[in-house]
Amino acid sequence: MPDSGFEGLLRELSPQVLGAVVRRYGHFDLAEDATQEALLAAATQWPSDGLPDNPRAWLITVASRRLTDLLRGEQARRRREDTVVQWTLPEEHLAPAADRRATDSDDTLVLLFLCCHPSLSPSSQIALTLRAVGGLTTAEIARAFLVPEATMTRRISRAKTGIKTSGVPFGMPPAADRMARLDAVLHVLYLVFTEGYASTSGPDLVRSELSAEAIRLARVVHRLLPDDSEVAGLLALMLLTDARRPARVGPDGTPVPMSEQDRSRWNTEYVAEGIALLSEALPNGPTGQFQIQAAIAALHDEAPSAEETDWPQIEALYELLLRLSDNPVVALNHAVAVGMVRGPREGLTALGRLGDRLPGDHRFHAARAHLLEMAGDTGEAVESYVEAARRAASLPHQRYLHSRAARLR
Repeated sequence: MPDSGFEGLLRELSPQVLGAVVRRYGHFDLAEDATQEALLAAATQWPSDGLPDNPRAWLITVASRRLTDLLRGEQARRRREDTVVQWTLPEEHLAPAADRRATDSDDTLVLLFLCCHPSLSPSSQIALTLRAVGGLTTAEIARAFLVPEATMTRRISRAKTGIKTSGVPFGMPPAADRMARLDAVLHVLYLVFTEGYASTSGPDLVRSELSAEAIRLARVVHRLLPDDSEVAGLLALMLLTDARRPARVGPDGTPVPMSEQDRSRWNTEYVAEGIALLSEALPNGPTGQFQIQAAIAALHDEAPSAEETDWPQIEALYELLLRLSDNPVVALNHAVAVGMVRGPREGLTALGRLGDRLPGDHRFHAARAHLLEMAGDTGEAVESYVEAARRAASLPHQRYLHSRAARLR
């Protein structure tokens, strides 16, 4: 089994192990530290010793032992504090062991709802879940939120403290509480998916393990809440977007624009499933952001060619989306749609209304470069492509943007 295979397995097991350890022992923050050390031990030992018969149980056992050490250390340091009487070492519990096969269930979804506890702010819910369930680094989460890494570090630390002090038991919340947390849960899954579909940093454009995990979790939530139209809309959006993944990376690893993709390589099964989900969801219940985004993705996927894309309808859907969300990225995509429908000058005007709402984000400059290129302003387009490349954290995006600039010179 190659190292890349171990890495994928560890990413898949990480939230399951953390969920099992938190369910068994509590202490969310210490459990996460213990889980990370177990993952590190696996990454070191498994390539040479071979894969255990039950990798999940192996990880839970190692994490449980490490948690015992951490709790003993905390007890030694804080023995005189009143809080220590509330702590119980793992071997003192009477419940079944966390790695016992009888309880060998996937606690990922429970962990997902725990991280979205209402005692946390929405931004903290999402950040913590991306860290604990999605396995993203703090830097990746910071880029997803368009905030400095130091700010995100503090936010995640406060979220861990909030989980620790809330006293909430580990388990699936009642139906009423699930609905209250659902918006944050869906937003989390969407961000995990987008980080996997278009990685914000590193050598690869796509991190398929992240997008696949987001789709898996979205399917789990959809099974849990089959009548919720926004859950269906999110799953449809993921499928319709991921359907294009086989054609969106060139031989050199750089992104291929949708207008230049070989559409015969798109995943037709995902397209059909996404459209079926969307068709069933739209007539039932209020229309939310994910359903509208899925409808936009469906229009792209159903177009036989880039030239036959229904841009007027896409522009109208983005206008509807802007009424529901003041997200600057939505406004940016709307500006591009305006440019495709009414001409690049109109698109540039719409883009200019964004002002400084996307500071440091390469996507603004890439969209501006594209519209300038359409308008025939080659010199300004080159400058914008170069500026976008300078701001992009992803190496494939940097190479692509530099190549676009070089082609226009």
